[in-house]
Amino acid sequence: MAKIEHIPYYSNTLGRNIMVEVTGHWGHPILMFPSSGGQYTQNSGFGLNASVMHLVEAGKIKLYNVETIDMLSFYDDHMNSETKIHNYELYMQFLKNEFIPYIQRECNTHRIAVAGVSFGGFHAANTAFRFPDVVSHLIAMSAAFNIRNMTPLCADDRIYFNCPDEFMQNEESWKYNHMHIVLGTSDWDICLDKNKHMSGILNSRGIAHWYDEKKWQDHDWPLWKMMFPEYLGKYF
Repeated sequence: MAKIEHIPYYSNTLGRNIMVEVTGHWGHPILMFPSSGGQYTQNSGFGLNASVMHLVEAGKIKLYNVETIDMLSFYDDHMNSETKIHNYELYMQFLKNEFIPYIQRECNTHRIAVAGVSFGGFHAANTAFRFPDVVSHLIAMSAAFNIRNMTPLCADDRIYFNCPDEFMQNEESWKYNHMHIVLGTSDWDICLDKNKHMSGILNSRGIAHWYDEKKWQDHDWPLWKMMFPEYLGKYF
C-alpha cells in the first residue's frame, strides 16, 4: 500500500507553511497542483491520485500535491491586480528556488514532472514553460494559459511572464527538446479553444508535444481520471 504523508513545508520566500501531500515511497517525482482554489488534498479527494496508484505502488512515480495561493492571488476578487501578480510571482519563486530543489534532493533527480487539471493545469504549464531545465514532463489537462482577465487594468511586465500563451510565442524550441508535453482536452471542454490555441503556438515554435482531444466528455473529474493514467502510462 502506498505511503501517504501530509507535510508542512516552510517557505522563506512566502513566510508561511505550504502544505504538501506526498504519495509513494520512490519513483519519478510528479509535482501536482489542485484546480482553482482547491485544497492540496483535492486531487486525492476526487480520485485523480487513485487513477495512477498502480504506478505509485510499482515504484514508477511519486506524487507531490502542493498547496497553491490562488485565494491569496488571482481568486481574491477584492485584491488589486498589482498585489495579485506580486503574490503569485513570489509563489513561482518559492517553487523554483525552494520546493523543486527539495523534490530534487528527495528523489535524487534533476528533472521532475508537473501535472494539473483546469487552473492546476495553468500552474503546471506555467512552471514547465518558465523553468524548462528542471521539468521532464508536462501533463496539462483542460488547462488555461492566461491570467490577464484576473489582473485587469494592470501593465506589470510580470503578467506577461505568467501567461504561457504570450511568452511562449517568443521562446526558442531547443529549451524544450527534452520535455514530454501533453495538452489534454475534450470537444465538450470549456477550455478546448485555449488548448487548441496553445497547441498552435507550440507548433509555430517547432516545440514537439502531444495534443489530445477526447470526445463527449465535460470539463470535470471523469475526463481527467481517464486521461491521467493514459498519459503517465505512456511515459512510465
